[in-house]
Amino acid sequence: MSVRHHLKILPEYFAAVIDGRKTFEIRNDDRGFKEGDILCLNEWQGEFTGRSIDVLVTYISNFEQKPGYVVLGTKLMSK
Repeated sequence: MSVRHHLKILPEYFAAVIDGRKTFEIRNDDRGFKEGDILCLNEWQGEFTGRSIDVLVTYISNFEQKPGYVVLGTKLMSK
């Protein structure tokens, strides 16, 4: 069963997700992310802007440079 995670994302990264250039997230794995989970990325600029986008977690790998963090491969879901 997939879980929906609500996360903040800065405007420059939000734009890159929307236009398809950014297909990954590097996050602290404090939520126990799993393949098949949905990330609801909420644009944050000191406060929420009201814009959000959903991406599907398609792949997970440990981020060796920072223990406790993971690289989440993502796929943009239908707008």
